Amino acid sequence: MIVLGIESSCDETAAALVRDGREILSSVVSSQVEVHHRYGGVVPELASRKHLEAITRVVREALDAAGLGLAAVEAVAVTQGPGLIGSLLVGFSFAKALAYAGGLPWVGVNHLEGHVHALYLSGDPPEFPFVVLLVSGGHTGLYHVISPTRMQRIGQTRDDAAGEAFDKVAKMLCLGYPGGAVIDRIAREGDPAKIRFPRPYLDKEGFDFSFSGIKTAVAKYIAVNREEFKSRVTDIAAGFQEAVVEVLVYKLVRAAGARQVERVAMVGGVAANRRLRERLEAEAGREGLKVHVPPTELCGDNAAMVAAAGYHLIQSGRRGGLDADVFSRNR
Repeated sequence: MIVLGIESSCDETAAALVRDGREILSSVVSSQVEVHHRYGGVVPELASRKHLEAITRVVREALDAAGLGLAAVEAVAVTQGPGLIGSLLVGFSFAKALAYAGGLPWVGVNHLEGHVHALYLSGDPPEFPFVVLLVSGGHTGLYHVISPTRMQRIGQTRDDAAGEAFDKVAKMLCLGYPGGAVIDRIAREGDPAKIRFPRPYLDKEGFDFSFSGIKTAVAKYIAVNREEFKSRVTDIAAGFQEAVVEVLVYKLVRAAGARQVERVAMVGGVAANRRLRERLEAEAGREGLKVHVPPTELCGDNAAMVAAAGYHLIQSGRRGGLDADVFSRNR
C-alpha cells in the first residue's frame, strides 16, 4: 500500500510517499527556519501562513520525486496533533479534502507516535518490545513500545522539553535559533567538567524529567558572571549539554531495566545530537542493550514517519471521519 503522509505540526511543511510502512519513495521537507530565526523561536501565526503557501507545492514535489501521480496513492495519513493548532489545521484540512475528493481511506496520526515509526524506516528496526526515548523541541518522554500500534508512556517532562531547553539556553548565550545544532557544535570546543550544572531527577525512582532547573542554573551563572561569560560560552554549552544528556541516558537505561527489555531506541530532533548518541551507545553497551536510532534526516519532523504510522493504523482498521479535528496537546 502506498501512503501519502503530510506533516505540518510546527514549522516544517512536509509530504512523503511510503510503501507498506517501510520503503520511502519520496520525502520532501520545506523548512521555515529562516523565517523564524530573527524572532528566536517559532511564531505560530507566521508558521500557519507559510504552511498555506507551501502545502500544495510540497505535496506535488513529493509525488514528482516518487515518479507517481495521485492515482497511485492508496491512502492518506496526516499529523492530527499535538502541535500548533493553526499549523496543524493546514495539513489536516488539506489531507481530509484530498482523501474525500479521491475516495481514499485516511487517518490522523499522533505526532509522537509518528516519531517512533521513523525507526521502522531504517535498515535495522528494533524488534518488539522495546523502550524508546522521544526527545524533541516540544516533547520529551519515555515509552514502552509493544507493537506498531501500541505504546505506553512511562515518563514525560514536567516542564520544558529537552529541545526547548537547548533553544532557550542558546538564546541566553546569544547563539541564535534553532539552538540544538549550534550548542552541539560549539560544545565540542568546551570542557563539560569546568562548569557543572545540576542533574535533576537522577535520584528519583520514577521516569519523569525536568529541565527548567538546568535552564535556570545557566541563567544564574550568566547573571553572576556577566563580565566574563562570553569568554566561557563553549564551556557553558558543554556543561549544559552534558547535564541534559546524562539525565536522558540515565532515565532511558533505567527504564529498559524496569521493563526488562533488551532493546532501546531514541527518536525526535534532539536524537541527532552527537554527544547524546555517543553517551547512549556507551551506557547501553555496558548494560548489554542494543541501541536503535533513525538516520539524522528522519530525526526531525518529516512526513515519511507519518505515512509509516498511518499505514499500520489503516491496516489495523482505523479510519478518519470528516468530523475529526486536530488537538494541541498529547491525549
